[in-house]
Amino acid sequence: MEKDPNHKPSSADTGSEGVPAPEGPANLIDTDYVIGQDNIVTKSFGVDVDLHGKVFTVSSLLILVFVILTLAFQGGAEPFFNGIRGWLTSNLSWVFLLGGNVFVLLALVLIFTPLGKVRIGGAEATPDYSYMGWFAMLFAAGMGIGLMFYGVSEPMTHFSTALGGTSVGENGIRTDWAPLGAAAGDEQAAVDLGMAATIFHWGLHPWAAYAIVGLSLAIFAFNKGLPLTMRSVFYPILGERVWGWPGHLIDILAVFATLFGLATSLGLGASQAAAGLNELFGTPNTDTTMVLLIAGITAVALCSIMLGVEKGVQRLSQVNMVLAFLLLAFVILVGPTLAIATGFFTNLGHYLAELPALSNPFGREDANFVQGWTAFYWAWWISWSPFVGMFIARVSRGRTVREFLTAVLLVPTLVSVLWMTSFGGTAIEQYITDGFQGVQDAALELKLFAMLGELPLASITSFIGIVLVIVFFVTSSDSGSLVIDSITAGGKVDAPKPQRVFWAIIEGAIAIALLLGGGLTALQAAAVSTGLPFTLVLLVACYAIIKGLMSEPKAV
Repeated sequence: MEKDPNHKPSSADTGSEGVPAPEGPANLIDTDYVIGQDNIVTKSFGVDVDLHGKVFTVSSLLILVFVILTLAFQGGAEPFFNGIRGWLTSNLSWVFLLGGNVFVLLALVLIFTPLGKVRIGGAEATPDYSYMGWFAMLFAAGMGIGLMFYGVSEPMTHFSTALGGTSVGENGIRTDWAPLGAAAGDEQAAVDLGMAATIFHWGLHPWAAYAIVGLSLAIFAFNKGLPLTMRSVFYPILGERVWGWPGHLIDILAVFATLFGLATSLGLGASQAAAGLNELFGTPNTDTTMVLLIAGITAVALCSIMLGVEKGVQRLSQVNMVLAFLLLAFVILVGPTLAIATGFFTNLGHYLAELPALSNPFGREDANFVQGWTAFYWAWWISWSPFVGMFIARVSRGRTVREFLTAVLLVPTLVSVLWMTSFGGTAIEQYITDGFQGVQDAALELKLFAMLGELPLASITSFIGIVLVIVFFVTSSDSGSLVIDSITAGGKVDAPKPQRVFWAIIEGAIAIALLLGGGLTALQAAAVSTGLPFTLVLLVACYAIIKGLMSEPKAV
């Protein structure tokens, strides 16, 4: 049952610790559930514990079993992960593409309909942050290890495969990795198609997934008065059953998706940092180095956790933002500045022109591109959506739905276009103008350093690149453990720090297990495996958010 929409709520109206009550008219959901009522609260061996018994126990036990089995059977793990990833992407890639399209279309519908006037936090809520501060945090959420790892490698790869043209095997199936119909022998067409394909993977579609999750969490927490967990989004469908096992399973799946999505990023970051250290200082680029890196960086993340959000992750994020902007500005200024400036707009135009074809889920001939790139990316983005969605929900209170969706879709997308155009465009320009093939020939994790090696101050910028990867690693681990801890603590946002320490260690352990048990393929398989069921969960959530918004009063 829902309360009177004209009711002016007080702080006593919400049982959600750390979640402020709505300001002005809002349709609070009348439930007898009190946040933390199913939690185990105790103190053992001097350690405070406050966690949801069922969600925490099932999640942690299954994750620990996974880590132990993967490490124990490393020889059989790689073909196992290979098989999972291959079957899911070859048979169900259309599910990911179709889901991504639904998220984009729903976001656009909400922007251009009266539902866009609903204000997060109540009809009279005011924003917690200025536009500039809010945009900066959206940018910080969008920046990550992925942009460092793929910022050079993906544009160059798509350019190279498009330039190489298409090839067909004896069975009549295309065997190349070029997007769409390729651009055999035409350098400019290959540049346009390669950049369009890259921006497709970092533009509207991934951010639509984040936006839908973030908006859903924000509305059901700040307007409906429910805990800040994924289960709350499904109250319009499940009713009070959301506090039982149906809700437990939703939160457990959110934990799995977030953990494996983070582990994928941490594994990629470790492999790139190890490759960069090998390139600069000659350190061995081995599994042992990557394991030591993950262990060391996880230890730094634990220190950040103990310092708290204000002194820890916030300061690290500020350092990262400055370093990222400095590196971006350096590449723009000393690289092909004019080509980057004009390329930003031309690449954006080609992306929009190719968007219908790239997002088509059916009848595609470029199976390798769709299954090996797009399906993996969509699964990875979706597995990150509880993590990023919860972050952007927490910083967007006071914004209208229209403001929220417009900013979340456009700001990070434009930043990603600029980043890919600057880094990827510079590498491609080096190939076309100077005939430099070092980036094209380098391994994925080394392409960034190969590109920077052709610019002035290569040692300094490459070192900054390694530092950026490491600090992204730390902030991702710290922030991710905060989100997972909130979910496994029944929606509490101020659970004891030892629980966050536990999840940070688990994230590192999963990344190590996946790297040793199959490398990049295992990381991708983990993201795809958890991303698929969560895609289905989010498709159901689309109905729930529409129903939730329809009952809300509109902002004036």
